[in-house]
Amino acid sequence: MTGMELVRSRRSVRTFDGHHLKSEDAKKLMDYAYNTTNPYNLSIDWRLLSAKVSGLSSPVIAGTDSWIAGKMKRAPHAEEAFGYTFEKIVLYAEFLGFGTTWIAGTMDRPAFERAMELKADEVMPCVSPLGYPAEKKSLREVMMRKGIKADSRMKFEDLFYSGSFENPMRVENAGNLADPLEMVRWAPSAVNKQPWRIIVDGDTIHFYEKRSRGYVSADGWDLQKIDLGIAMCHFALGLSDQARNLKLRIDDPGLSNDANVFYIASYDLEK
Repeated sequence: MTGMELVRSRRSVRTFDGHHLKSEDAKKLMDYAYNTTNPYNLSIDWRLLSAKVSGLSSPVIAGTDSWIAGKMKRAPHAEEAFGYTFEKIVLYAEFLGFGTTWIAGTMDRPAFERAMELKADEVMPCVSPLGYPAEKKSLREVMMRKGIKADSRMKFEDLFYSGSFENPMRVENAGNLADPLEMVRWAPSAVNKQPWRIIVDGDTIHFYEKRSRGYVSADGWDLQKIDLGIAMCHFALGLSDQARNLKLRIDDPGLSNDANVFYIASYDLEK
């Protein structure tokens, strides 16, 4: 499957059929996780957890015992690196036939952190259940998806710009970046806020965060930067579909005058 096919086929799953993971597919997923990298070169420790063994729970998940979680050292760009890497794993899980959903808050976090043997200088940003989707969603899941409008996205021209934030980009003018940008548009995000904004400036693509209130903790951890990592992952997958290479660069071009819009990183398209 292409990156575009995986992105468009995947949906968050919160209701599972109760069957255990096929051991060969679970091994494939964890082997992939252990070897997956991110453009920030930050290391993440991934683990497959059993809810029964470790006493894990989430009020929004039903029908599976299996979870995947990752922990890492606190560091600059840890949020983006985690989002980028975990999304690659989530999409590979989709390829293997597993259902997943990103969970950061609706879980017994202390139990998960104990299961992950979290140290004082480490963070466990998000987890996901793993299992096979049930034929029918629970009423709770249906209402949750409806509440956050999970099947809708903002308009292309409200997310992407040409040269500056004064020039919204229409999909028909995006050329060969139309598909990679569309893959970004359909990326998952916390409560479907879609905080990414992108300026295309020739062969350089600048990523920005449109920050919402309530997503930055007292210690500076920014949950929406995880969403930016997911967006960067989707864009890179889109370029990979075209056999094109990217190089990450962090060099703020000073294009934002909005106090709530923050520069994250830039991709240079290699010739």
